[in-house]
Amino acid sequence: MMAVPSSPTPLVAMVGGGQLARMTHQAAIALGQRLRVLATSADEPAAQVTPDVVIGSHADLEDLRRVAAGADVLTFDHEHVPTDLLDKLVSEGVNVAPPPLALLHAQDKLVMRRRLEALGAAVPRYASLHTPADLDDVDEFARGLHASKDTPFVVKAARGGYDGRGVRMARDLADARQIAGTYLASGVPVLLEERVQLRRELAALVARSPFGQGAAWPVVQTVQRDGICVLVIAPAPRLPEELASAAQRLALRLAAELGVVGVLAVELFETTDGALLVNELAMRPHNSGHWTMDGARTSQFEQHLRAVLDYPLGDTDAIAPVTVMANVLGAARPPAMTLDERLHHLFARMPDARVHLYGKAEQPGRKVGHINFLGGDLADLPKLRERAELAAHWLSHGQWTDGWDPHDPAGDDAEQESDVGAPPACGGEERRR
Repeated sequence: MMAVPSSPTPLVAMVGGGQLARMTHQAAIALGQRLRVLATSADEPAAQVTPDVVIGSHADLEDLRRVAAGADVLTFDHEHVPTDLLDKLVSEGVNVAPPPLALLHAQDKLVMRRRLEALGAAVPRYASLHTPADLDDVDEFARGLHASKDTPFVVKAARGGYDGRGVRMARDLADARQIAGTYLASGVPVLLEERVQLRRELAALVARSPFGQGAAWPVVQTVQRDGICVLVIAPAPRLPEELASAAQRLALRLAAELGVVGVLAVELFETTDGALLVNELAMRPHNSGHWTMDGARTSQFEQHLRAVLDYPLGDTDAIAPVTVMANVLGAARPPAMTLDERLHHLFARMPDARVHLYGKAEQPGRKVGHINFLGGDLADLPKLRERAELAAHWLSHGQWTDGWDPHDPAGDDAEQESDVGAPPACGGEERRR
């Protein structure tokens, strides 16, 4: 029997006050639900918009109890809550989704890799290092790969990394030993991994409810720069149907085997020989699913709420043949022009841009928003990708990389040839000055 929320208005508690919680709050409003967030400060993205905020730490049991009190379910904006605290909440009757035993596989890369291997899922070859003494095993691992001293490796902190943090590309074996030694000296176990020959990176996003219902969105391609996702293309172009189906089946099977409740993102490597390897797991709404806010019948944020409350899951079909999502990252030097004025110029040039800003202060490399563009045909992808990258760079830097001038009528006309219905670029602009 499916669980029935205990109050007429369901209350979902979410640990973390970041942009994922903010966008989950948006979905909760439409469903007539309440979202309470545990934020570290009142200026975090979700704390700016939801009226039900608990200020505290995800590492403090009393703060976790406060945010969970009276809620139908406790879920997550990030995976960094200590497992022993979650186990304590479960023993006190708190409904935690995903449950701690499942969430552990998104918290600890070594636990994840061992379990994936046990389930028969293909992963990159790796070695686990727990103490500085284990560095003696690095040479043996390299020999097993038939690697030379000049072979590059990937070194990952087993816990705590995200958005490229805790992941280092080692130039060679000596560099890998040094990076691993630094992590180990600070008490952090290490995953030493072969550098896979990639064709590209993919992500399979699914959701699962406690009732056991599963749903999968189209598999997407993710584009990384400096360890941070900068672009998502949905669906992944030129991905053979059998490979896309295999990725979806794998993600749904992992969700069931691990006992996931909510959204699960399975980050994948597509190798040059056409194989799929599991890279990482995330058990929450994920950057690779931001395209669903405008490009799918059910967004990942609504689906996560449906799943953790054990509602029937929504339709995951794409509503456009292709969607491109571009992350807006803080520039090295924030531009003098305000973000609001940059947004005004963007809409003047590209009225079809679907912009989602997070209410964050602009800092170098920090995700402060994302933009979705929908295309009517896969043939639109090159132009759509170009426009998404132009738009994201403009919002980040206040500069058009193609030299477009909003005050040049000729440039305005050229842009509107590809953006039918766009208003004049300078319309209403005088009032902004």
